[in-house]
Amino acid sequence: MQALILPLAMAAAFGAFVGTLYRLSRRPGHERPLLFTLVGLVAGITGFLLHQLLVWVTGAPAWLLPLLVVFQVWLWLGPLGPASRRPRQDHPGR
Repeated sequence: MQALILPLAMAAAFGAFVGTLYRLSRRPGHERPLLFTLVGLVAGITGFLLHQLLVWVTGAPAWLLPLLVVFQVWLWLGPLGPASRRPRQDHPGR
């Protein structure tokens, strides 16, 4: 059990770090800045669980774990991520 706790914590911390880096690469003044870190944390945990499943089933290599975490953070914060709420600009003609 202890052999799983340290890699899980490291994957979660790496996911939170990647989520924070993703936030810094976005436009300044983005709303809900903590969301990026929390999504990264959850992506790290999920990536670790997927990697363990792949290790037990197919014997996946260790270098696949960081790729899974980075891909999930990008996917969850990019194309499938939360929609940014931009304030509507009222046109003077309306």
